[in-house]
Amino acid sequence: MDMQKYRILPPSTMLNPTPVVLVSCAEKEQPENKNMITLAWAGTVNSEPPMVSVSVRKERHSHGLILGSGEFVVNLTDEKMARAVDFCGVKSGRDTDKARETGLEYMQAEGLTIAPAVKGAPVSLCCKVRQVLELGSHDMFLGEVVSVMVREDLLDAKGSLHLEKAGLITYSHGLYQKLGDVLGFFGWSIAREDVLQRRMSAYH
Repeated sequence: MDMQKYRILPPSTMLNPTPVVLVSCAEKEQPENKNMITLAWAGTVNSEPPMVSVSVRKERHSHGLILGSGEFVVNLTDEKMARAVDFCGVKSGRDTDKARETGLEYMQAEGLTIAPAVKGAPVSLCCKVRQVLELGSHDMFLGEVVSVMVREDLLDAKGSLHLEKAGLITYSHGLYQKLGDVLGFFGWSIAREDVLQRRMSAYH
């Protein structure tokens, strides 16, 4: 039998790939002071009510903005945004106008009064902070999703979302990568052959 060998590494956050998102936020007292930060540490935490989490280092400019306003928007990112996404992750909003430097634009976020969404993002999850967990190097902001904004070109005539057409990007061990071929759909392992062929034909 061919036995695979493994090497034991020190404990680390080796959960890959992760979504790479642009989190947009603004200052409570002066909402015109907007910022966006690139995060790979974001995830789904609850379905009823719908909630997501983002983890931000305390020293990051966006940390104070989110803490003060109680709002943030998780913007999914696509291949066309990749260069801007990287820029927003390595530059600080304290001394850089990221929208001006990248050409990205802000827009009103549905259901929020302070944090903006990012125009052109495939999907924007508009969130209100429900809890802040101090974990160590990062604080985790648990946000309730109060609205979801979806780009019109990703909806078909029946209103069904086709996110596989968005060209979403992920982050894996220091690299940005585009999502590839569709391998299956939820429940495909037990689907009837005719259902499998019909559903999968839409992706090839």
